[in-house]
Amino acid sequence: MDAHCEEIARVSYTNFALSLFILFGILISYLPQHIRIIRLRSSYGLSPYFVLLGTTSGTCAFANILVLPRSRADIACCREVDEFACLAGLLGIAQVGVQWSCFTVILLLFLIFFPRNEVPSTLDDDDEDAPSSDTPLAKPKEALAPSYRTALVVVAICVLHAALTAILSFYFIYAASQHAQSWANFLGIFSTVLASIQYFPQIYTTFRLKRVGSLSIPMMCIQTPGSFVWAGSLAARLGPEGWSAWGVYLVTGCLQGCLLTMGIYFEVVRRRREKEELRRRMDYNPSTDPLSSPTEERDASEQTPLLRSD
Repeated sequence: MDAHCEEIARVSYTNFALSLFILFGILISYLPQHIRIIRLRSSYGLSPYFVLLGTTSGTCAFANILVLPRSRADIACCREVDEFACLAGLLGIAQVGVQWSCFTVILLLFLIFFPRNEVPSTLDDDDEDAPSSDTPLAKPKEALAPSYRTALVVVAICVLHAALTAILSFYFIYAASQHAQSWANFLGIFSTVLASIQYFPQIYTTFRLKRVGSLSIPMMCIQTPGSFVWAGSLAARLGPEGWSAWGVYLVTGCLQGCLLTMGIYFEVVRRRREKEELRRRMDYNPSTDPLSSPTEERDASEQTPLLRSD
């Protein structure tokens, strides 16, 4: 057993517990977004370019950690260490894989529940009868309503990108292994660049809509601090040479924090307006309406003749 496998065999239970916590945290953090889109039956408010950049960034990040020579060495050590040590050593790869899978589910839900005809005029958190993609509603605004063709193009690009990345990764692993580290670094840098600009389309869309739409605030509340914890865990596991793997989550956490702050602000403003509107309705006095006649309405009954002689 070489030195690296001996290091894998010495399991740090603290790091194992933290890695396992992050793994389940990633899975749980995406569930509010999945549930929200399904419950509202609409992906209105999600920017197609946010979904595109997020999916391709996750694909590059997953391929990056699989191609890294250190990760492949961890996988190879599973032949020499016990099952528990192997599981603990591969949790970092599993974390990135779960994150990529969960965002791919968002991509599918974005397409399935894409509002094909018209854009909902309101989409509140507590609206149980939220509009579906087949319900005719308010007129769409051209600047805020991407077409269904755009959604199809986004999904097609994501599928083609994943296939091309997989083919090239297999090539560098098995046919040009001496360049695997360089390819992994390229994937990491490309993933970081995509993640760096991923949130700008969504920030722009949320700013224009002045609401979060189908974007889940609980998801961002979990993921914003979780990104920094995840980056620290990967940095401790992969070391400085794995900067291309954990650096992306530092950038993602900062940008997601900006989007979270904006989303919370718009939700607070929306709820405040709802309370003011409710207060105005409660304070409204019908007697001040010159078109109404409270006395006649009070005296009228089922026996009151429709035509009066007076």
